[in-house]
Amino acid sequence: MSTRMSEEDWEHTLMVFRACLPRRGRKAQDDRRFLEAMHFFAVENVRWRALPAEFGPWNSVWKRFDRLSKAGVFEAFFDALASMSSSAHLTQMFDSTIVRAHVSAAGAKGGKRVRRSVARGAGSVRKSTPNQTIVET
Repeated sequence: MSTRMSEEDWEHTLMVFRACLPRRGRKAQDDRRFLEAMHFFAVENVRWRALPAEFGPWNSVWKRFDRLSKAGVFEAFFDALASMSSSAHLTQMFDSTIVRAHVSAAGAKGGKRVRRSVARGAGSVRKSTPNQTIVET
C-alpha cells in the first residue's frame, strides 16, 4: 500500500503491535490492513467515512481504533518501537495539535448578519418598548 515498508519491516512492526495488544478479546483478522488504514487516515487527513473500501468497513476500523486507543495500545506500541531504535530521538510523532481541524470546528456562528457588541449596546438607548395594549372603553 502507501507505506512503502519492506516485508521484513512489516513483520517486525506487526510483531511489536501484536505484543502490545490486550490478551483478552477476539483476535483481529488483519492487523496489517488496520495499521495501513491508520496510516492512510493520518497522512491523507480524511474523515473515517472516507476510508477506501480496501481497508474494510469504516465503522469497524473506527471502533477498533477507539477501543485500542482507550486501552493504551498505541502509546505502548510507539514506546516499544522508539525503544528499539537508535535514532528515535530524531523522529517526531504527530498528535492532535498538528492535525488540521475541519472548517466547522472553528466555532464561529455562520451568517451574514452583523451583530453588535454587548459592550457597545450596554450604554445605548433601548430601541424597543414593551408590548402594551391600550384598551379603549
